Amino acid sequence: MTTNPSLQLWLYDTTLRDGTQREGLSVSIEDKLRIAHKLDQLGIPFIEGGWPGANPKDVQFFWQLQENPLKQAEVVPFCSTRRPHTKAADEPMLQAILAAGTRWVTIFGKSWDLHVTAGLKTSLEENLAMIRDTIEYLRSQGRRVIYDAEHWFDGYKQNPDYALQTLTAAMTSGAEWLVLCDTNGGTLPHEVSQIVESVISHLSLVICQKPTPSPQIGIHTHNDSEMAVANALAAVMAGATMVQGTINGYGERCGNANLCSLIPNLQLKLGYSCIGEHQLNQLTEASRFVSEVVNLAPDEHAPFVGLSAFAHKGGIHVSAVERNPLTYEHIQPELVGNQRRIVISEQSGLSNVLAKARTCGIELDKDHPQARQILQRMKELESQGYQFEAAEASFILLMYEALDRREQFFEVKGFQVHCDLVEVKETTNSLATVKVAVNGKNILEVAEGNGPVAALDAALRKALVNFYPQIADFELTDYKVRILNGHTGTAAKTRALVESGNGQQRWTTVGVSTNILEASYQAVVEGLEYGLLLHFQAEKALKV
Repeated sequence: MTTNPSLQLWLYDTTLRDGTQREGLSVSIEDKLRIAHKLDQLGIPFIEGGWPGANPKDVQFFWQLQENPLKQAEVVPFCSTRRPHTKAADEPMLQAILAAGTRWVTIFGKSWDLHVTAGLKTSLEENLAMIRDTIEYLRSQGRRVIYDAEHWFDGYKQNPDYALQTLTAAMTSGAEWLVLCDTNGGTLPHEVSQIVESVISHLSLVICQKPTPSPQIGIHTHNDSEMAVANALAAVMAGATMVQGTINGYGERCGNANLCSLIPNLQLKLGYSCIGEHQLNQLTEASRFVSEVVNLAPDEHAPFVGLSAFAHKGGIHVSAVERNPLTYEHIQPELVGNQRRIVISEQSGLSNVLAKARTCGIELDKDHPQARQILQRMKELESQGYQFEAAEASFILLMYEALDRREQFFEVKGFQVHCDLVEVKETTNSLATVKVAVNGKNILEVAEGNGPVAALDAALRKALVNFYPQIADFELTDYKVRILNGHTGTAAKTRALVESGNGQQRWTTVGVSTNILEASYQAVVEGLEYGLLLHFQAEKALKV
């Protein structure tokens, strides 16, 4: 869908404040700066950087941004209204907000009478005075104000007259944006639509009765009912022109509205103008970048940006999508910087194999003698416990081998692993010895590790790095083990999945054996082999 410039929406990212309230998520100042600059490149107009009066980290963040400013985004500090029965001009936390040196500030205030009386323990009139005094003071200091109406929807449902009074107080005091917050995340889309429309009608009447600059409406939703994205879309269709959210939906409890879903829905489905097309196709990369910085595994099944968002597994699906992607894809994955993936598994048909070969630059047709051989070999191995759906790198190596195109970078002649339990320290030390042949030369190396797989991996790298220096950049990023037939006890088969990476790409390999070390060895060796394959393919492509 072509975007309509007249349908301009303003995105407001709160990953660096609301997003960091997610349990288990912590970021350094350097992390926050990296994410802010990535969001700036993505074209996000407003980036909420934190609460400078609440912790030293956020103070430092705003100071450092003054030295290395963003190129187009407005960075915004966040703070509450002044405390009851004080003056805004005497409020220390507001001084910290002013010291951040930004043009815009975001202030939140209470919309729900319950929070005013039970939380702030003050009167309803004093809460209105807190809103007015805070915004008027910030305006007098040359700041433009975004007002977040906290617990707006719950407050409106309990006492609509008072909730509307709080918005009127913010508007008449000079707030340019009034953001309606579903702080508890319990509102449903039909309620959001009705309430947003009621707010817009009310504010129009106030403006007619008392001429004042017309504010714009924003929406801030939480995902406690799995409705954050739907509620934000409902608000926009009812007249909201600012959408607040976080990358990957990070946030307290169940998270915030996910901008990685909202942006393409708004821009590609509804025709709103949010960011440039060249920025939209950076969305997947931005999602994965942020997940890496905050050290959380990406959600592979996330809409639009997940690894599986455009993955096709069933043979009928693959056959259809190869003829016409519209059969099983709601948008072109490239629009958001993602790509189609053909998944290989025991459910695969010949079309899966042919499509996967094409992604590797190999043209096969259904009559090619090796095509059915690859399919048959894959299904035989899966019946033994291999899982190529989760280990595409191993399948690609299998395919190259069937086509007699698998390069032998090295050959493992044998290995031994020795483990000692140190009772005093209650730790296990492992020692691995490997014998590897490279270009006809045998190398014997020894390495230690805190476990047998770590020791084996270290010994292999030590043996190979002098021949293949790029191995120094490879890292083992994940290791999973699963017992396949537990009823057989210690004789059960074990599946080992090893995820490796080189800083730009990640790949997964698999090994299966009744011996957990042998299964791990298979996966580790193929991980190194596939990494070398990627390196030399990229090197060859650069020369061309």
